[in-house]
Amino acid sequence: MEYGPTVGYFVLLLGSFVEGESVVLTAGFFSFKGYLSFPLIILISFSGSLFADQLLFFLGRIYGPGMLERKPSLRDKAHKAFALLHRYHIWFILGFRFIYGIRTVSPFVIGASGISVKRFAILNVIAAAIWAVLSCSAGYLLGYFFADEIDYAISQAIKFQKYTVSGILILLASIGVYLYYRRKKQKKDIDENP
Repeated sequence: MEYGPTVGYFVLLLGSFVEGESVVLTAGFFSFKGYLSFPLIILISFSGSLFADQLLFFLGRIYGPGMLERKPSLRDKAHKAFALLHRYHIWFILGFRFIYGIRTVSPFVIGASGISVKRFAILNVIAAAIWAVLSCSAGYLLGYFFADEIDYAISQAIKFQKYTVSGILILLASIGVYLYYRRKKQKKDIDENP
């Protein structure tokens, strides 16, 4: 039994839960190559994104205000998201998936902001559909226009893989030896000149 496509679809689902544009683009490329079904990758990307954002929205409604005050790293991103949300309400909800760095925190913040469940759910379905179609299509088009170049780059990477790994290991070993002797010399200097 061949597990390749099943694993590919599972990885796509996981990637679409988070800021996984690279996973979705890759799935689009594999769809062009015939390894994955184009309609199915759109459906999986849509479902994963929709589910994750709805879940984060509900978590934001329940835990949002208290958690944002306790977590400074989330609070900074949340302030950006709140500012955009208050200025561009509907457009922000439709477009936060396309803004790198705030995609994961945005539905949480939207939930914490008090926007109605119905409004967010409707806009979330529309936005997830747009994102899934555009992202999967972009990956498919990458395959269409650059399949030969990508295949060549992959074949070259595989061809030179052992040399690259060997080079990296030698470099790391050299740095380790250098740091060891430098530390040893510094200790000797400290012992000789107290």
